[in-house]
Order: sequence, then structure tokens, then C-alpha cells
Amino acid sequence: MIIKRRSLSDCINLIENFPALGIVGPRQVGKTFLVNLLREHLTKESIYLDLELDSDIIKLKDPQFFLQQFADKTVILDEVQRLPNLYPLLRALIDQNRVPGRYILLGSASPELIRDVSESLAGRIAYLELSPLAINEISDQYSPNNVWMRGGFPLSLLANSESSALEWIRYFVRSYIERDLPLLGLQVSPIQIERLWKMLAHLNGQVLNTSEVANSLGISVNTAKRYIDFMENAFLIRRIYPIWSNLKKRMVKSPKVYIRDSGILHYLLNIYDFNSLMSHPAAGHSWESFVIQQIAANIPTDAEMYHYHTHNGSEVDLVLNRGLLPLASIEIKLSDSPNLSRGNTIAFEDLNAPMNYVITPSSDDYLFKERVRVCSLKAFIANYLPNL
Repeated sequence: MIIKRRSLSDCINLIENFPALGIVGPRQVGKTFLVNLLREHLTKESIYLDLELDSDIIKLKDPQFFLQQFADKTVILDEVQRLPNLYPLLRALIDQNRVPGRYILLGSASPELIRDVSESLAGRIAYLELSPLAINEISDQYSPNNVWMRGGFPLSLLANSESSALEWIRYFVRSYIERDLPLLGLQVSPIQIERLWKMLAHLNGQVLNTSEVANSLGISVNTAKRYIDFMENAFLIRRIYPIWSNLKKRMVKSPKVYIRDSGILHYLLNIYDFNSLMSHPAAGHSWESFVIQQIAANIPTDAEMYHYHTHNGSEVDLVLNRGLLPLASIEIKLSDSPNLSRGNTIAFEDLNAPMNYVITPSSDDYLFKERVRVCSLKAFIANYLPNL
């Protein structure tokens, strides 16, 4: 199966305009696959180093001597967070010859987690976050329900059986708990990490109460905040913060928390097939998190995502903003015959967005009432999100 990553065109544009390009995202999401596609479009030769290989690490024993040999080429450094001492050197080499396409850095941690890269390469690097596969990146043989159940990691989604997909996700989770998160700097026992991850899975789609998480884990609130920050910066969870558009109302001030990949969410909740998912109490919140992940993978770069929730019950799952202006408000329903609650209707009125959407799994596309459109996720991604 050929997968055409939407991010490729973005990468081509950025590498033609910046000395360095950082492609970040969780392990196994397809960063190396994407950069191999990108190499075919580069205007100069490239060399590739995998910093998980001892043979490539040895080449960088004297990094300045090695890298200066390739000033006329694009140097690709995979898993660059393993050698953070490279960043000041890369800055100096870029400043000696500031031309586009000097370096491509691949990393399994956000710039916030490896702060040295943000500070050392500020103004010299552009970042692109690679998400798991979205429904508009795959062939028709994989329905949105396939992606929802298995998640968007290529080796899970494209596995030849449900048991193979499950086995891959089990390995992925164990690897992150026992190896990757500690290597990124989260020095916590694997048992504690696993408990936190499963706890966040059970809170998926709900307002996050960090104090309750801390009490359940037997740690301080500040420690719980640090662990959750770490999980987010490792691209494993997502927090959606409240929008402050109506200061006259008592707003819920806490973020909602989501497991980014639905396949991992289902594994953590012991949901192993689609029938079990549809009968599970967490199905609605699972669908909500899946829709949000699909929107996040396709959202315009200048738009931001929020939730709206007042103490009197007015709420809407997602608000897309550009600056201070709402682009759209979105309610997510696991039903092809959705009904809006009174709280949804009041929230639409409060936000006064140009258009409100009710996103379903596979309903018809129609106007429910003035400025309220019901549509499937696939239709929203294809027809409406690009025009916001």
C-alpha cells in the first residue's frame, strides 16, 4: 500500500526556506519514511545518520570535523535528542553558511522537552509535527472505523490481523514505558508510568483534575503536573484548554485530556475489537478523541483548538479559533441521528461562530438549523476544514 503523507509538501516548502528543518513526533509514526520521500525532492545530495546506531555515533566523535565535510549537502540526523550537545555546533555551522536545507533533524520529543534545540537554533529552524496516519492519507480499503479501532501508527493500522495490530501496540507501550520515556528524561519507575498512562486513558475526553490524579498515584500535585507535561511533550497525550470568550459566565478552567492515538487508548482500556468498543462505556469519549486527533492532523497552522464548558452546563467539545476570532464550534456525537442538548445550543449562541458543526461517524451532510451543519467526520475533513 502506498501512503502519501500530507506533510511532504509542507516539508518541501520549509526545507527550501530554512537552514534546518525539525520533524518531530512519537516513535514509529513514520518520520524516517517521510524523510526518505523528502530526499527525492531535495535540490542537493543528502547523507543520513541514525543516532541509535553505534556506527553512526562513532562518526560524530569529532562532530565539527565530520559535519564540515558536508557543508554542501543536507545532513539528516535521526533521533537527534540523543545528542543534545550537537545543537550549539549546528547553530555555529549554520551561521558560517546560512543557506536553506543544511540540516534535517528527526526527534521523538517536542522542542519543549529538548529545550536546547529551541534555544540554540532559534530563528534557524522550522518545525513540523508528524501525526499518526489520518483518514485522508489512506486508501479506501481502510475505513475511518479501521483507523479509529487500530489507531494511526502505520505498523498497527497496516497489520495483517487484529492480533498482529494488538501485539504491535503492546510492544510500543512497553517500549515507551521501559525505555523511551526514561531515555527522554522521565526518571520514574515503569510501574508508576504505566499507572499514570492507564489513569489518563480512563479520563480520556474528560476535564482533567490533576489533584485527583496526584492523590491516586500518591504523589504531589506538582509532580503529577510534571509527569503529565512530559507525556504531552512526548506526543502521547493532548490537553485541550478552555476558551475564555465569555467572561460574564463561570467557566470551567481546567483542560480536557485525550490519549492521542485511539489504538493505544483501546489497548490501555482492554478493548480489543470493534464490537467491544461499540458496547463499551468509553465509546463516546473514544470517538471524541479520535475526531479531535483527525482535526489536529489537518488543522490550518494558524488555528488553535479549545473547549467550551460553563458551570451551568453550556458546553461544546471543540472550538477552532484564529487569534481571538472563532472559526467554528464543533460538537462530536457517536450517532448518525444526533440530537443537540440545550447546553450545546446555548454554547453555539455564546460563541457566535460563523458556522457550527455536529460531527458524526457516517451521517448524511445537511443543515440541521441555521448555522448548524451535521456531517460525517470524513466530509468535515474533506469539505469544510480546508476552508476555515
